[in-house]
Amino acid sequence: MGKSTNNQAVDSIKAYQAKLVTPFSVLGIRTEEDWLTDIEYLPIGTKPLAPKTLLAKEVCRQLQAYLIEPHFIFDLCLHISGTTHQQRVWQAIQAIPSGETSSYAEIATQLHSAPRAVGRACGANRIPIVIPCHRVISKNGGLGGFMNASDGNPLVIKRWLLGHEST
Repeated sequence: MGKSTNNQAVDSIKAYQAKLVTPFSVLGIRTEEDWLTDIEYLPIGTKPLAPKTLLAKEVCRQLQAYLIEPHFIFDLCLHISGTTHQQRVWQAIQAIPSGETSSYAEIATQLHSAPRAVGRACGANRIPIVIPCHRVISKNGGLGGFMNASDGNPLVIKRWLLGHEST
C-alpha cells in the first residue's frame, strides 16, 4: 500500500498540466498553484495534452503568441529555485532582448563569474523560452551548448529559436 502512495506522489510530481506541440518540440508544461515551474522539451510526436488548469491555458496562450510574434514579452509568475548565482544568471538572461544574443563570457563578466559557471546555470534553467537561455552563445559567436548538450537535438532547437527571433 505504501508503494502505491509513493508512486502516486511521484506521478503527481511528474505530471504535466499541458503538452503543447511546436515546430521544434512538444513542450511539457508544469505549474503549481499560480506559478509556472517547468517547461520541458519532449520529443516530436509526443501526444499533446490540452491545458488542465487556467494557468496552463495561459502559459500555452503566451507560448503560442511567442511562436507567432518572436518579440512577444511573457507575463507569467515563475517559480524556479536555484542558487544565488543561478538566479543572477537567469535574471541576466531575461534582460537579453528577443533577436539579440549575449555570450557566456559577457554574462560572466557582468556577474563577476566564469563562463562555465554561467553555462551550468543555463543548463539548470527549468523554464526555457520564458527564461531564454537559447540567447546565450559562445564568445566566438558559435552556438555553444544548450540544455547541457553540445550537439544533437538540443542544438537543433536552439537554432530554431534563434532563427525565429531573428525574423
